[in-house]
Amino acid sequence: MTRVSQQLRAVLALVGLVVLALVAAPGPAGAATTPTYPTWGVAPLGANDWTCRPTAEHPYPAVIVHGTFGDQKSLLDNLSLALVQHGYCVYSLDYGNRATGPIEDSAQQLKDFVDRVLASTGAATVEMVGHSQGGMMPRYYIKNLGGDAYVEDLVGLVPSNHGTTVQNGFSSGGWCASCDQQMAGSAFLTALNTPDETPGAVDYTQVTTRNDEVVVPYSSAFLTADAQSTNILLQDRCPVDAADHLTIPMDQQAIAWVLDAFGHPGPADAAAPIGCTG
Repeated sequence: MTRVSQQLRAVLALVGLVVLALVAAPGPAGAATTPTYPTWGVAPLGANDWTCRPTAEHPYPAVIVHGTFGDQKSLLDNLSLALVQHGYCVYSLDYGNRATGPIEDSAQQLKDFVDRVLASTGAATVEMVGHSQGGMMPRYYIKNLGGDAYVEDLVGLVPSNHGTTVQNGFSSGGWCASCDQQMAGSAFLTALNTPDETPGAVDYTQVTTRNDEVVVPYSSAFLTADAQSTNILLQDRCPVDAADHLTIPMDQQAIAWVLDAFGHPGPADAAAPIGCTG
């Protein structure tokens, strides 16, 4: 088998894995029990109630950003429902032709959506959590489209901040512009990460797993750690946590880190008493 054929096979296998997970991924015990299907235009559980008004306890609405090949609902029911149950107004969007379009265009769609959320809720800023590309793409919004003034926290669940080596240099040929942009060492990521990986006054939390089979190596998710940026590896606290790239938005431990980051000034507290959850 030629090198190109091997690379193409790897990419097609990855797409198949994503589709399979979107169609049939179950939620963890005790969380949302409704199966999650690829449903463009359908909100995750509890989200997109445009009559919701933030409370004094949770004054910033939460925006959920899906990953490549996903949509506003797929894989995200448990995360959305947890945020709603903790008192947040929650919103989720579809963007970028299942996030395959140019990331710059997707970031503009995110900007427009955040503007709508702020206008509807009367809030000044939002909390944001994104899965995979959804944890990286908002950084373009923050850096280049004025989003630093409107985002309190950005929590990335296995974010592709430094890309992936999975494709091993294989180009999609244009059918998935964002896939090409998420290759390790791409011009897009080099520009995004230069000179400052964590611009503005936003607090950044990156949550990843040793089991990530898409953003490889898993450490590619991490950003420069400082007072406004924290890197969390699930297995550092819970060695048996089996969450992988696709299931991490449904992982109760990962969701607990999201809630911790949103619950106080600054990024997630790496010393917070968050242990294994079943």
